[in-house]
Amino acid sequence: MTRNEVSMAVIGGGIGGLAAGLSLLRAGVDVHVYEQSRGLSEVGAGIQVSPNASRVLHRLGLAEALAMSGVKPVAWHQRRWDDGRTLLRTPLGEDIEAAFGFPHYQIHRADLLDALAGAFPAERFHAGHRLTRLAEHEDHVEAEFESGTHIGVDALVGADGIHSTVRCSRFGPDIPHYTGCVAYRGLVPADRLAHLDLEVTAQIWMGPGKHFVHYFVQNRRLLNFIAVIEQDSWTRESWTDQGEVADALAAFAGWHPQIRGILEGVDKTFLWALFDRKPLARWSVGRVTLLGDACHAMLPFMAQGAAQAIEDGATLAVCLSKVDARDVPDALRRYETLRQPRASRIQALSAKNKTRFHLPDGPDQEERDAELARGTTDWSSSAWLYGHDAGVIEPASWCGAGE
Repeated sequence: MTRNEVSMAVIGGGIGGLAAGLSLLRAGVDVHVYEQSRGLSEVGAGIQVSPNASRVLHRLGLAEALAMSGVKPVAWHQRRWDDGRTLLRTPLGEDIEAAFGFPHYQIHRADLLDALAGAFPAERFHAGHRLTRLAEHEDHVEAEFESGTHIGVDALVGADGIHSTVRCSRFGPDIPHYTGCVAYRGLVPADRLAHLDLEVTAQIWMGPGKHFVHYFVQNRRLLNFIAVIEQDSWTRESWTDQGEVADALAAFAGWHPQIRGILEGVDKTFLWALFDRKPLARWSVGRVTLLGDACHAMLPFMAQGAAQAIEDGATLAVCLSKVDARDVPDALRRYETLRQPRASRIQALSAKNKTRFHLPDGPDQEERDAELARGTTDWSSSAWLYGHDAGVIEPASWCGAGE
């Protein structure tokens, strides 16, 4: 691997930050990752890794780790809330892999984080580094951490999540918008649910004012669930508030027995309020840019939050692989130009799904269900999403490089 002249700091050691670090390292960038916590941790929950993300992760050498801890679902199964009627069943498994060349995985967030951390050089990962000050100069960026560490780099990317310190330092504070939804989420040991004879599918149940998603992770040892309900108000934005299982059961009273059966197997659930933010007009200022939730936090209704952060890192790495230190600002603007329209489109579609999933029974719901019934298992309509290769930039996109 040939080193170029560019040094870069990634602020944030989550899935997006570590994936970016690996992509940048592979591109020859002298990259270090700085994480504010003193050790890697990820709140227990599952995520979907669709082919547009697994394509990048396989390229980074994580195919074996994903195969060991992930689950390949056989289908997306969209169902009606009360009687369980199938609205649309879309094959995944071998079908989606054949269509796009890479698998679709369901995986525990902690397992993916562990795989990324295991592949990233330990000497380049710095835990216990909370960013306190950022200063940009014409030819470098200075960062200062609570630990007392000072660094100077050619470029810096904020992968520090929805409460991004880097974003605030460049664009000022923002006010997140409460979407009117909260989510109960958690994990259930699969053996407790054996009596339900659950398929290895990603199931989404749609009903008036709420929806329920469940799928297996950790080699089918655990079932991940997320139960989203509409609620008038919320005062905090957190992943870690404890929820009450009894409240979740009450919220889904009258729903299909399978949903009740899953919730009855739950020991502990977390309550998560869903906030969103308007797409940023800009991601980059000079030698500083953003990726993942720091610049495009999105609702989890297309299962693309982590995937888009992984894509960001891959494109950022390509943009920086062909420049020297003096051309970093141009490269970051190019990265933003390439990534912003796609991420904003997925943000908007994710928000739209909130309405579609929660339609009350009636004419609009009937029209939605009829549309789903006409749905096709041909993947052509999803090629723009799942067939995208974030690690390849068309030659025309390099026009102006180095100007």
